[in-house]
Amino acid sequence: MDLKQVSVVASKVARGRWFVVFICFLIMSLAGGTYIFGIYSEAIKTVLGYDQETLTTLGFFKDLGGNVGIVSGLINEIAPPWVVLGIGAIMNITGYLMIWLSVTQRIAQPKPWQMYLYICIGANSQTFANTGALVTCVKNFPQSRGSVLGILKGFVGLSGAIFTQIYHAIYGNDDRGVILLLGVLPSAVTLLVMLVVRPTKVATEKNELKRFYTFLYIALVLAGFLMVMIVVENRVKNFPQSGYRVVASIAILFLLSNLGVVTKAELANMRKQNLVSAAPPDMEITMAAMKLSEGEAKRSEQEEPIRSLRSRLGRVFRGPARGSDFTIPQALVSLDMIILFSAATCGIGATLTAIDNMGQIGKALGYTPVNISTFVSLISIWNFLGRVVAGFLSEFLLAKYKFPRPLMFTIVLLIGCIGHVFIAFALPGSLYVASIAIGLSFGAQWPVLLAIISELFGLKHYATLFNFGAAASPLGSYILSVKVAGALYDKQARKQQQHNLIHISESHNKLTCMGHECFRVSFIIMTLVSLFGALISGILVFRTSMFYRGDIYAKFREEEDGDNDKPQLTNGEIPKP
Repeated sequence: MDLKQVSVVASKVARGRWFVVFICFLIMSLAGGTYIFGIYSEAIKTVLGYDQETLTTLGFFKDLGGNVGIVSGLINEIAPPWVVLGIGAIMNITGYLMIWLSVTQRIAQPKPWQMYLYICIGANSQTFANTGALVTCVKNFPQSRGSVLGILKGFVGLSGAIFTQIYHAIYGNDDRGVILLLGVLPSAVTLLVMLVVRPTKVATEKNELKRFYTFLYIALVLAGFLMVMIVVENRVKNFPQSGYRVVASIAILFLLSNLGVVTKAELANMRKQNLVSAAPPDMEITMAAMKLSEGEAKRSEQEEPIRSLRSRLGRVFRGPARGSDFTIPQALVSLDMIILFSAATCGIGATLTAIDNMGQIGKALGYTPVNISTFVSLISIWNFLGRVVAGFLSEFLLAKYKFPRPLMFTIVLLIGCIGHVFIAFALPGSLYVASIAIGLSFGAQWPVLLAIISELFGLKHYATLFNFGAAASPLGSYILSVKVAGALYDKQARKQQQHNLIHISESHNKLTCMGHECFRVSFIIMTLVSLFGALISGILVFRTSMFYRGDIYAKFREEEDGDNDKPQLTNGEIPKP
C-alpha cells in the first residue's frame, strides 16, 4: 500500500462513524470527575473548615451540576455536537480551576455559596460531554443502543480509576493536585477532538455487535488490569511514583488500542462499498426500483392507521404509542416517565449518597487514606463493570428472550441494597464488599435507565429527555445525602462532642464523627428507599411487558430499507419519470 492509498484509507477511517465512537471513548474516559469526589473532599473540608452537612451540600451541587443537563440537551437540539462539547470544556476548566485556587489558598477563602457555584459549573460540564458524545453515538447506532450506552457510560465509570492513576503519577499523594487535573485534562482533550463528533449515516453492518463486543473485551482487560494494580498499590507500602506512571501509561495504551478495531471496521465497510459499486448499473437501479415500490406499498399500508391515530390526538400532552417519537411535554407528563423517574431517584440517590460520603465513611470506621483511595477506585471499576454488563446483557436478553429492560432496572436496584446493608452494620472489611455492590448497582442503573427512555419515548428529542432522566440523580442526592446522611452525621458528631468522646478543632469549627454509629441509621434508610424504588420499578415492568414482547427496533430497519432502496444517482443525473 503506497502513501496515497494510506492517506485515502486514513481519511475514510477519520470520517466514519466508528471513529466517532473511538473519539467518544476518549472523551468519556475523562468525563467522570464527579465520581472521585471522595478523594479530594477531605482536603476541601479540612482547608475550608466545613462541617459534614456543608460538605454534603457541596456534594449535592456537584451532583446537581453533573446530572441536570436540560440546557445541554436543548442546545444539542439546535446546534452540532462540537458546540455542546466546546461549551462543556470551557465550563470544566472554569469550575475546577476556581476550586483548586480556593483549596490551595491562592485566592481569598470563598463563601460556601461560591464553592457550590464553582463545583456546579465544573460538574455540569459532564452533562455537555454526555450529551455531545453519547446522544450522537446512540443516533449513529440505534439498533445497538444498549451496547453503545453500556460501553460509553462504562468508560465514564472507569474514568475515576484512570484519573486516580494519572493523579498519583503526576502529583504523588497531594490530594489537591487532582482538582487541577480534573480541570485541565478533560478540557484539553475535548477541545482537540470535538470537531470529529458528528451524526453520520445510519447503516446496518453484519458484524456491528461483534465490534462492540471487541470494545467490551478490551475495556474488561483494562478494568482487570487496574483492579490488580489497585490491590498491589494498596498492599505495597510506599508504592513508588514511577510505578504509578507505568500503570497510567499502560492504561492509556489500552484506550488507544480501540483504534485498531475502528480501522478494521472501516476497512470492511470500504470493501463492502467497492463490491456494491462494482455491480452492473442497470441491474442495480432496476432492483432498487422494485424494492422501492414494495417498500412504498408496505409503508402506505402502515401509515394509514398511524394517521388515524394521530387524528385522534386532541391534546398536546396526550402521547402517542410507546416507541414513537414523543414531544418533550408528552414525555414529561407520561405516567411511564413519572414511575421511571421516581424509581431512579430512589436508586441512584441512595447509591450516590454512599459514593459521595465514602471518604467520611472510611474515616469514621478507622480506615487509612490509602484504604479510602482503594474504596473509591473499587467503586469506579465496579461502576464501569455495572455499566457495560448491564448495557450488553440487557441488549442480549432483550433480543434473544424479550427480557424487558425495566426488569433489569429493578434487579440492579436490589443489588444496591446489599451495599447499603454492609455499610449500615459496619462489619470488619465490610466497605470492600459495599464498594463493589454499590459501584455495580450505581453503574448498571445508568445504561438501563437511558436505554428505557430512548425505547419508550423515541429518539427525536432524546438529547433533552435523557438529561431529564439524569436529573433524578441530584434530586435523590439532595434528599438522601444532604438532608438524611449529612444531617444525621452532624447530629451524631455533636452528641460525641457533648460526651467528650472526640475533640473538635476550634480554629476550623469542624465536626468529626468516629465509629459505626455515624452512618448506621442513614444507610438503613438507604436500604429501605432502594427497596421502595425496586417496588415501583416493578410497576413499570408490568405496564411495559407487552411493548417489550414486540420488535421495538423494527422501524429503524424499515427506514433504512427505504433509504437503501432508492437508486443512488451520481454526476448530477436526473431520474427519468
